[in-house]
Amino acid sequence: MLEQWGWFNTGLFVLNRLLAIISKGSLRLYKYNLIAQPVAKVSLLPPGRGRKIEIRLIQPHDEITRQFPRPAAAIQARFEQGAKCLVAFKDGQFIGFLWLLLGSYQEDEVRARFTPLPLNQAAWDFDVYVVPDFRLGLTFPRLWDEANRFLTGNDILWSCSRISAFNAGSLGAHARLGTVSLGNAIFFCAGRWQVTFASIPPYFHLSLNPESFPQFCLNTQGLGRTLSTEHDKPTME
Repeated sequence: MLEQWGWFNTGLFVLNRLLAIISKGSLRLYKYNLIAQPVAKVSLLPPGRGRKIEIRLIQPHDEITRQFPRPAAAIQARFEQGAKCLVAFKDGQFIGFLWLLLGSYQEDEVRARFTPLPLNQAAWDFDVYVVPDFRLGLTFPRLWDEANRFLTGNDILWSCSRISAFNAGSLGAHARLGTVSLGNAIFFCAGRWQVTFASIPPYFHLSLNPESFPQFCLNTQGLGRTLSTEHDKPTME
């Protein structure tokens, strides 16, 4: 853990666990890495690989959502924002999903809004999930192949997202897709209160009610020219 996350992230992870135990869940701590990845123009898989995995763009109220390991209210809120959901099946069995949004995303884990820029050239991807028994297979790249086709069809060049700094597996999987760091943000939640510290504007935000939240603009303009300078991006390591 220490080698993967470093002292700072490891300390935050341990602190979060202690706070959750002491407060019985009323105190929570999150750290998000804010990233962008280029929309691939070629398949991540060789021709013919993963063809047994079917990817389908579902509509709101599709019965398959009942199998999602997410609250029904959260799924409904995502569709109401205009999010699109790609679902993976193998032999008719649900094995994963990936969400996309061509616009601003209202986060459902903390109070925050993320806007990928420039408009009409950048999108938001979130909550990529693969059923545990299929995580070592081809489900993840198959989902991303279809996501890239969808994004390319909408003239999107970059897809932005937030990933928990405590999720080494997800960070590694996305890194292999060529991600660029845009910054990071820490959220401390205590009941209805939320304090946010970030390495990008607005840097600091205090929220006392659900109607108050920080808004982050993630600008991908010019990233194609600076892909090799990822280490120069601001961090809170």
